[in-house]
Amino acid sequence: MNTALIRKRLVIGNWKMHGARPTNATLLTGLCAGVGVAHNCEMVVCAPFPYLGQVSGCLHGSGIGWGSQDISKHQQGAYTGEVSASMLSDFGCQWALVGHSERRSFHCETDQLVAEKAAAALGAGITPVVCVGETQAEQEAGLTQEVIRRQLQPVLALGAESVAKLVIAYEPVWAIGTGLTATPQQAQDVHAFIRAQLTELNVPQVRILYGGSVKASNASSLFAMSDIDGALVGGASLVAEEFLRIAAS
Repeated sequence: MNTALIRKRLVIGNWKMHGARPTNATLLTGLCAGVGVAHNCEMVVCAPFPYLGQVSGCLHGSGIGWGSQDISKHQQGAYTGEVSASMLSDFGCQWALVGHSERRSFHCETDQLVAEKAAAALGAGITPVVCVGETQAEQEAGLTQEVIRRQLQPVLALGAESVAKLVIAYEPVWAIGTGLTATPQQAQDVHAFIRAQLTELNVPQVRILYGGSVKASNASSLFAMSDIDGALVGGASLVAEEFLRIAAS
């Protein structure tokens, strides 16, 4: 079976720490108005916690999903500042980013913690988007596959039944917010490496997204690669027209 035929394209917008109620409303209204141009693509918006209620309300009935940018591994307890999967599920959240490079770097999140967050999300019926990727120094040292294998190991250890329900996003750290982008072939090579590990676990249908300065101008060439199933979009997701053009590529 050609698994590419059953992997619908997925484009997720990560607002990072951006947003204000008036600009959010304009952006979300624009997305809802133009969503028809991306009829062959699943679209999701991941916003900061304070704006999830606004995002949920504005996107209701649009066909565009929404999710959080992080999630706690804990179900409840004395964990000030944490937000649990059950809390997010209470409000209809269906997606959560876990292990974004900025969380790994600025908050010292380990590979094991990322896997535990993914498991917590799955336990609440939320789809985790597990982010992996190497730094520039690691890439230049030829360690890309070694780093990706290490980051994925505790996630894959959750087992095929769990892994089949998540999404993986490959985001080379050196290409995030830098204007640099892996060439389509560079990205495809890493996606193929990830796909091989998924195939070994018998879950080749899991979608793998590329993240790293994705724009409307380079989306088509990236999506033409056989193992790239969509994108995790940063800055370009803050402009409705640009994000829609990426989704429609």
